[in-house]
Amino acid sequence: MAGITLEQAEAQLAVWIAANTAVSSNQSYTIGNRSLTRTNSSEILKNIEFWDAKVKELSSSPSGKRYMASVIPV
Repeated sequence: MAGITLEQAEAQLAVWIAANTAVSSNQSYTIGNRSLTRTNSSEILKNIEFWDAKVKELSSSPSGKRYMASVIPV
């Protein structure tokens, strides 16, 4: 399985930021006999922090990819 790309991480961050905006304006509502309750804001904040860290991590490495180097003592 391939790792998460910078573009995917940025897209997920944008989704969670939009969710935060939606929840802050109206967390739940009812139309007729149907109701919708969005997820709680603490869960959204956890996801924003996760994806923000992932974007920063991937942005700091070349091409958004992680590289490993190993040192073999002689």
